[in-house]
Amino acid sequence: MLSSQIPSADVALITAGPHIKAVTNYKQVSRTLEEFDVEEQPSSVLEEKFPNLTIIHSAVKSLHTKSHCVETADGRVFGYKKLCICSGARPKLLTQDNPYVLGIRDTDSAQEFQKRLSKAKRIVIVGNGGIALELVYEVEGCEVIWAVKDKAIGNTFFDAGAAQFLIPSLEADKPQAAAPCKRPRYTTEEAAPGGSHTFTADRSSQAYGHGPTDSGSALGPDWHEGIALRGAEQVSRRVSVEYQCEVEKIFTSEVLHKSPQQTLRTECGDWPVYVRLTNAKTFGCDFVVSATGVVPNTEPFLQGNTFVVADDGGLQVDDHMMTSEPDVYAAGDVCTACWEQSPLWQQMRLWTQARQMGWYAGRCMAAHSLSEPVELDFCFELFSHITKFFNYKVVLLGKFNGQGLGPDHELLVRCTKGQEYVKVVLSGGRMVGAVLIGETDLEETFENLILNQMDLTPYGEELLNPDIDIEDYFD
Repeated sequence: MLSSQIPSADVALITAGPHIKAVTNYKQVSRTLEEFDVEEQPSSVLEEKFPNLTIIHSAVKSLHTKSHCVETADGRVFGYKKLCICSGARPKLLTQDNPYVLGIRDTDSAQEFQKRLSKAKRIVIVGNGGIALELVYEVEGCEVIWAVKDKAIGNTFFDAGAAQFLIPSLEADKPQAAAPCKRPRYTTEEAAPGGSHTFTADRSSQAYGHGPTDSGSALGPDWHEGIALRGAEQVSRRVSVEYQCEVEKIFTSEVLHKSPQQTLRTECGDWPVYVRLTNAKTFGCDFVVSATGVVPNTEPFLQGNTFVVADDGGLQVDDHMMTSEPDVYAAGDVCTACWEQSPLWQQMRLWTQARQMGWYAGRCMAAHSLSEPVELDFCFELFSHITKFFNYKVVLLGKFNGQGLGPDHELLVRCTKGQEYVKVVLSGGRMVGAVLIGETDLEETFENLILNQMDLTPYGEELLNPDIDIEDYFD
């Protein structure tokens, strides 16, 4: 955005990885909804597109806001007039130093996961967010114990009703993938069994997930497409969900040898690692996947500077994506939106918002450099997100889970088993949120109804009557 807005300016992108993540197959679905793929490409693609752009391959060692310069890990120093920090977030691992605990965040860690999974008979997945949801559905040939701290799966994205709608998909056989992966992978490895390729970002970096300066960028939507997530067993899929529990302790078989809990070996079998949950159950497994969320990756920018940091650890930004330090902006997972927000929008650390924030931050930086005014972008008016879970299209709009609403809001639900789940959130007779699972074709209509804030009281439950063509009615 910067390079295209100010073609005369020198723009530099400092990145630790040799590749960049590019948005491809972009499609504007409605006024605020957008769909796209994320593709890993060589950074030369960007340099060829923008002659005023230089890409610097190195991790950042320190930032000196007073002297307006950045020092990279290889000892170089770069001055700046304006700087945007887009360092994302890093996995919040259950434990940092256990070789049997994996976090999945970037291409390297996904490859490590694939490698270990190919020899595994049972794994434990801990977490209830997007990566956990994708993993439990995609992993085959391996028993999966899924530990979630909530009463229902997918608590971040939907309510217990939607969770119940999706659960049968875990028990059914997975449909055959229709198309090969759309994204090229950079690999130096041979094809994995079954013809799929393992992939790597072709670099020797630190061990994944063990430091704030890891060089890998976050995985894109549908990151698991085109890689074989298959274990060592012949079963297609076996998932057991353990609700309302967290990990109490993780211990290895060596520790078990020396402990008085020797009986666990006979109860749980002989495994490399054991996980004790807070519901008093213990499971042996080949390894543990920690998918318990992320923390903003603010290191090493805080040292020696006076950034105002939000409660969730992100750099506070105003409605022009500016931090508390002069000429320093931030966008994506590393920042926390601290402006007075629209009643229909909330920040969630998702790919769609990272793209929107980056795009808008570029516009703000350019406008400020040219002393031009800039208004808050319309994408911050209404929260909207399209994704896919358990092979269903999922659309989330506005306060889709009743976030921050008082007890007076009401829900309308329509559910056709195995086909669609539609939930509408109404407050004061006006639509303020919606969850659409399946091919409902209601996203644009509902988006308009939420934005227009039309009084829907006269329609009552007829609003979701499947015999009424609601799209035509409100066209």
